[in-house]
This record gives sequence, C-alpha cells and structure tokens, in this order.
Amino acid sequence: MSETFVTTGTIAAIATAIVPQQGSVGIVRVSGNEALNIALAIFDAPGKQVWETHRILYGFIRHPQTRLIVDEALLLIMKAPRSYTREDVVEFHCHGGIMAVQSVLRLCLENGCRLAQPGEFTLRAFLNGRLDLTQAESISDLVGARSPQAAQTALAGLQGKLAQPIKQLRNQCLDILAEIEARIDFEDDLPPLDEASIISQIDNITIDIKQILATADKGELLRTGLKVAIVGRPNVGKSSLLNAWSRSDRAIVTDLPGTTRDVVESHLVVGGIPVQVLDTAGIRETEDFVEKIGVERSRNAASSSDLIIFTIDASQGWTADDDEIYQQVKHLPVILAINKIDLVEEQAKQNLKSDIQNPKSKIFTAASQNQGLEDLETAILEIIHAGKAQAADMDLAINHRQAAALVTAKTSLEQVQVTIVEQLPFDFWSIDLRSAIHALGEITGEEVTESVLSRIFSKFCIGK
Repeated sequence: MSETFVTTGTIAAIATAIVPQQGSVGIVRVSGNEALNIALAIFDAPGKQVWETHRILYGFIRHPQTRLIVDEALLLIMKAPRSYTREDVVEFHCHGGIMAVQSVLRLCLENGCRLAQPGEFTLRAFLNGRLDLTQAESISDLVGARSPQAAQTALAGLQGKLAQPIKQLRNQCLDILAEIEARIDFEDDLPPLDEASIISQIDNITIDIKQILATADKGELLRTGLKVAIVGRPNVGKSSLLNAWSRSDRAIVTDLPGTTRDVVESHLVVGGIPVQVLDTAGIRETEDFVEKIGVERSRNAASSSDLIIFTIDASQGWTADDDEIYQQVKHLPVILAINKIDLVEEQAKQNLKSDIQNPKSKIFTAASQNQGLEDLETAILEIIHAGKAQAADMDLAINHRQAAALVTAKTSLEQVQVTIVEQLPFDFWSIDLRSAIHALGEITGEEVTESVLSRIFSKFCIGK
C-alpha cells in the first residue's frame, strides 16, 4: 500500500437487517482488542460454560451496573486470528426486530466500543491480510446480489477467481521489469535482451487483460440490472403482459383505455440478470388531467430505460398512433411485442410480421393466454449479449474501478511495445511497465491509496 489506512479501537454494529416483526434473530458484531472484555462485562452465561474460541454460549445480556436483563441471547466467540477481521470478534445473537438489537448495541457502545463505519469490518479483514481487495468487493456484491447468477459471480470473486489471474499478470510484468532493470544496471555482464520475446510476452498479457475487460458489461448488468419499459397505446395489453410475465396481478386490467394512470413496477430475473420492468400508462393525447400526468410519466420512464418493449394490438395492426410513439423511443433498443395474437388468423399473423418494417426485433404474444413470454425473454437476452459472447462465457464480472485499472494497465503495456519498436533506452521501457504493474496492483490492493479504500468501503453496509 502506498498510504497507511489506520483503523483503531474496538468497533460494534448491527450485522443483520432490522425490520419490525420480521427476522427472528438479530446479530450485534464486535471486533477489536476489547471485544472479549466487553462480552464478559455484559453477558451472563449460567452454569459452567467454557469461554473458548469458536464456542457458542447461552445466557443473558445484562446491564453491567443495574444487572437488569436486556435480552436472552447466544454469544459466539472468535479469537484472533481465526475470525473475519483477524481480530478478536464476538457476536451477540439476540431476538430480532428493533428494540433488542438496538439495546444490545447501545450497551456495547457504553462499554468501550465505537460504532463501526460502513464496511469497516471488511476493511479490517483486508488490512489484516485475510482478504484482498477483489474479495472484499465481492463480499459487497454478494450482499447486494439480485439474482442467482449475480450471487454465483460474487462467490467466484470471493474465492479468488479474479485475484488469481490479476496477480499472475502482475508477476509476469514484474519478471519482465526485472529483466529490463538488470540490463540497466549490469548491461555489460549480461547477454542482450531478447526484444522479440519481451514483445511476445507483453502481447500475451494484453490479450489476457482484454479478455477480463470483456466482463465489465456483464458485471454492470449483474450489479445494476436492466431497466425495461413496456410502452404503447392504451388498451393494447401492456398491463396484461406485465401480469403474465411476472406471474402476478401487479397491474389493473380492464377493457377501458387509460386504466393505468401511473407507472407500475415489477422485478424479474431473465437469464440470471435482474430486470426492473415498468408498465407505463398508455401514451395518447387526452384532456383528462390525471391521465396526462400518467402519460408524461410514461414518456419519462421510457426515456430513462435501457430497453423498450413496444406493444401493439395484433387485431388492429400498426397504426399511425403506434408509429408516432415509436418515433419517440426508436433511439433505444426496442422489441416489438405484437400482442393479442390469439385474436387473429394465422395468415394475418404472417402478414403482420412482413408488413411491419420496424423495429427489427419482433415477437408475437398473447398475454391473456401466457403465450410468447419465452420468446420475449430470448429477444431480451439476444439484445443484451449482442457482441458480448466472450464475456458471457466467463464466470468473472469486473466492476468500474477494476475496469479502469485494467484499461490503464493495457494502455501502459501497449506503450511499452511502442517504446521497444522505437528503440528507446531501457529506462523508458521501465516507466510504462511500472505504470502497468501499479494499475494491476490497485485491483488486488497490493498498491492502493487511502482515498481509494475510503471510496470502496463507504459503499458497504455498516454491519459488514
């Protein structure tokens, strides 16, 4: 590390979500030199239970002065270095809800703890060498995972599947740098440097970096998801499509146009990717004040979406109103859902597909009959993965910070090759090579500044 990030004192935080009347167990985590003393002060373990590491004790949490019982709980002891932070850690497993865990946390703070900062437990795990920076970020991704695939990708990172290749690439760069610097210091005593071999090695490293970089889009999708808006004229079946797709009755469905007055939201998973689906009010000119607001919100939702499912009524075909709406959204990726296909004959269906020129991606649906939903998801995945096949084949998914560092490393290595071709002195080779090494070290945390750590860990929840 180029700067020292200091964390001092014993910290405590609630490590589980607090929701009234939900969650039977709440955990208060304490880490630091005073963790065991604090546990001894407030936890009463009846009988002859042994206070040993990695043992669970049963008892009561009491106020040290009044001896009033705060909660009936379990105490988990984990002495350093066999703990998450590699410090002494104790966890109070008390009743869930709000009051119990907050009362226990307050007792900890009154008896020598300070409240942990966001991500400080994981930060200490990193600083104490238990995790590298990619693993720490994977823990945050795992906590926030919104789909099974996102969770699996985060677990892959936690198991070192990103750190391992990055460290290998950095070590290869260090080996090349050692060869170059040896020639700087002992040029007369060593054989000439094999420039072709150096260029070949850098080529291979650059190829590997590009392959990892290709997972950046996948990582963004897994972390933030895809925002999809269902738009179209009133009464074309947008709400029915949402209900059928989400297998729920989120949206009101009637034969009256203008029923949906506001944006209705549902969350789905398509091909492992979290999808936020917005059912919008039918877009049309109207004098109804409330419906006008709904139409405006529909336009705003469409403009801020990543993908549009443009829905039309198969029994009416492509109308002038449809074309007007399409002109407003065609700058975005659009899937045309020709709905209510169960109301038309087969020949009319084929005529529709050939007559409608835009958009290029077209599917047939009968939302009321749950037909066409698999085709819809396939069309979405085709758009998502267009041109990204190699990224989809890897179980890694880098984030923005890691991608930026890899771009810096790739650019620096490409500049080394230019320097070699231009026959510049070895000193110039080493400058850009050191830049690549530093960038790769930033990814795993082998070279990282305090400001970078603060930015990363401030995004964590407090109990992690």
